[in-house]
Amino acid sequence: MSKHNTDTHSSDETMQLGEKLASLLKPGDVLTLEGDLGAGKTTFTKGLARGLGVKRTVNSPTFTIVKEYEGRLPLYHMDVYRLENSDEDIGFDEYFHGEGITVVEWATFIEDFLPTERLNVKISYQEGDSRVIEFTSNSYHYESIVNELLS
Repeated sequence: MSKHNTDTHSSDETMQLGEKLASLLKPGDVLTLEGDLGAGKTTFTKGLARGLGVKRTVNSPTFTIVKEYEGRLPLYHMDVYRLENSDEDIGFDEYFHGEGITVVEWATFIEDFLPTERLNVKISYQEGDSRVIEFTSNSYHYESIVNELLS
């Protein structure tokens, strides 16, 4: 498992990083997304969506658990916060092993359902609009993606 950090200094830069990451992903890739409320998780996901050619407006799926967006590859955006203390499987495997890219917020609540190989993205506040974005990869596949993303 390896960790790499990068900084962004505006919401535009955070979005551009997500957009660049999208160009490196392939069907079935899974990202977990961590960060405090307002840290930029949705902004980062909007960048991913833009990089995947999604035309619809992306917003947090808080009340629906999963939102699906069509682009060059489908984007499955999950917010599983409401599944805390639940062992409900809402068909996660269909998303995780499907034809699209899955982004999971509050992933610790569904730890048992997550694929072993995934890319964890943690967004933390710095001063003003600056953020530290930490990528933790646990496989060669995701390690090579992060290396290319940050090179």
